[in-house]
Amino acid sequence: MLFRVLQKLSWTTEPAITTYNSPIIIRRLNNLAIGTTLKRNASNNVCSRASTSHRLKGVSIKQLRTISLGNKLAGQFIVNSGPYFSSPAKWRSHGVSYTQLQQYRTLWDIFRKTDFGSYDVLDNTGEVSQAQPVPSHIACPVYFETGEPAEGPSGPELKAEWQVDSMRESCRLARLVMNTVAENIKSGMTTEDIDVLVHNKIIENGAYPSPLNYHGFPKSVCTSVNNIACHGIPDDRKLIDGDIISVDITVFYKGYHGDCCETFIIGDADEAGQHLVDAARKCRDEAIAICGPGVPFAAIGHKVEQVARRERVTVVPCFIGHGIGTYFHGPPDIYHCYNNYPGTMEAGMTFTVEPIVAQGQEDVLILEDGWTAVMVDNGRAAQFEHTVLITESGHEILTAEL
Repeated sequence: MLFRVLQKLSWTTEPAITTYNSPIIIRRLNNLAIGTTLKRNASNNVCSRASTSHRLKGVSIKQLRTISLGNKLAGQFIVNSGPYFSSPAKWRSHGVSYTQLQQYRTLWDIFRKTDFGSYDVLDNTGEVSQAQPVPSHIACPVYFETGEPAEGPSGPELKAEWQVDSMRESCRLARLVMNTVAENIKSGMTTEDIDVLVHNKIIENGAYPSPLNYHGFPKSVCTSVNNIACHGIPDDRKLIDGDIISVDITVFYKGYHGDCCETFIIGDADEAGQHLVDAARKCRDEAIAICGPGVPFAAIGHKVEQVARRERVTVVPCFIGHGIGTYFHGPPDIYHCYNNYPGTMEAGMTFTVEPIVAQGQEDVLILEDGWTAVMVDNGRAAQFEHTVLITESGHEILTAEL
């Protein structure tokens, strides 16, 4: 999962820089205090490829390389820039309050009467308890106490065989934990129960739950139900029959991260929900199938878009995959939409492929907790993720079923 996209950010003093023709603003995430009870309400920002791409015009890549945008954009909500987000100088956040969000959705329903099926829409999320403790004998990443991860590599890393072996171990553990969730998840469980289950399983195996305190994230796993696209924080809401829930698990084991996500159907979901989940899995699997040495990174997004169109679902473009290793997130960026991100895959690279697809439009809103991303039109979203290794002959799915 990629936490650095669509977050509530505080600005540092560094100027804008350009990476791979994609302007990136250097920012620092606001930490969320662990051990506090968080009450979350919708607010602040709506973002999508369509809304940004239609507004972000008039600033060229050349200008972005030379003009400092910090003063112009201070206090705004900004996404990681790319082909669709390449001119943030003209983007202004909507400032959407919870009441305004409801009005926005009401207007949406008037003009676009889409039947997304039968399910529980999450507008208000529950209470968040304290984080689970981490025993002193567990080897922790550098952000365990500070919330600030170490800087990753400047470009895609080509791992040696011994590093690949370490990645296999961490990814195998991530899959083991996911299998534990699959065996136990059911109606009546709270997402907090899932967090406890995941946390304990990871600790039992001598590993650390990577999300915990990563840029201040207050839990050990992300749980995103129905109309929550991603980065949902486990709370006291009980799962009910017909829910779909994405569980995003990352472990830090022997110095390396392993990352995967699955969307589960609770009980008997309606036909529309089942189709969405199946389509999300196909988007991931068919995109991974084309991976191999010499394949452009951009081809992943092109394939995801093609599959999504065929399956009549919508790609949520503002969340991307990432390189992974001793660092949780690093290059390359893996876009799941049409893009022109440069570079090609080489043997020894490891990265995640994790498309999110939705029933309706791609507009996403971030709640006041700074993490939870909800679909503005109330449509459901689903996500599947694998960590992938590029090999000399093709690819290996490190988080594949055991």
